[in-house]
Amino acid sequence: MKKNILVTMPVSAAQREALRSAAGEGELRFRLGEELPSGRGGQLPFSDLLPAEPLVEQDFAWANAILGNVDPGLLRAAKNLEWMQTSSAGVEPYLLPGLLPEGAVLTNATGAYGLAISEHMLGMLLCLLKKLELYRDAQGREEWASQGMVGSVYGSTVLVLGMGDIGGDFGRLCKAMGAYVIGVRRTPALCPDYADEVHSSAKLDELLPRADVVAVTLPGTPATRGLLDRDRINRMKPGAVLLNVGRGYIVDTQALCDALEAGRLGGAGLDVTDPEPLPPGHRLWRLALITPHVSGGYHLWETHQRIGNIFVENLGRFMAGEPLKNQVDFRTGYRRAGNI
Repeated sequence: MKKNILVTMPVSAAQREALRSAAGEGELRFRLGEELPSGRGGQLPFSDLLPAEPLVEQDFAWANAILGNVDPGLLRAAKNLEWMQTSSAGVEPYLLPGLLPEGAVLTNATGAYGLAISEHMLGMLLCLLKKLELYRDAQGREEWASQGMVGSVYGSTVLVLGMGDIGGDFGRLCKAMGAYVIGVRRTPALCPDYADEVHSSAKLDELLPRADVVAVTLPGTPATRGLLDRDRINRMKPGAVLLNVGRGYIVDTQALCDALEAGRLGGAGLDVTDPEPLPPGHRLWRLALITPHVSGGYHLWETHQRIGNIFVENLGRFMAGEPLKNQVDFRTGYRRAGNI
């Protein structure tokens, strides 16, 4: 049976041909439904991407499959949708009951973001440990002065909340630099070679006081909302560093601000905040190292390539009637247990 496939991610000529090959007898429409990072238009490598027409509501009614992130409100028109493949790892906007037609499969881009986001996390961690942000501020004042003692990844204990693609890659980087890595997962699992210990989330309260670094790489789900509340932030080791690249609402913002203002924590590196965007005048601006949710997306060209590869492989599986990779469990927001 012929399938209609709507591709909303900007693609290169090579990616378009690979998708055409994977689609077989399926019909493809290439539309522009996702924006590229600002400031890069017309510059390599994004100049290699092919132009596409704007996405319109009629495209949703036509599609049996959608590849790429789109406005969730427009999905109500996708009555014939059988499969949606996001270009993101997080899928919470698409989990609303009744948003996708009954029986439709949702898959995410797990496996595409580990490199970009883990390197961003490591950059933030080193910046905080070595007080580079303080030296940058001092440079703006043309001030030649020591900012005091610094820390090291070597010999530190790093607690990684979430041991998926992103958390796993961050754990590998820290382990390679001499850290003792503890992983936390929703469910028990074997300890991978890049970790020294792995525990279920039920042990979180016991683990927090041991960690010099607490790294949050969890997706946004009802179970993770408010996970690091005031009590758990107060359980953290004095002088510890908190990193969050998951969702801002996983961390109690006011409790974090209080801990940073009191000097209980050694710093925080945040690519996500609550609220987001962080409004002008919020005290978190002056207390943490903040980036505006840019560690993922297409800010690293390799990420765009990896997402394209996931699209091509899953499209081939879809057309052949084979199980899709990275299927999401609508109840938990995580990848289905046992899924490839």
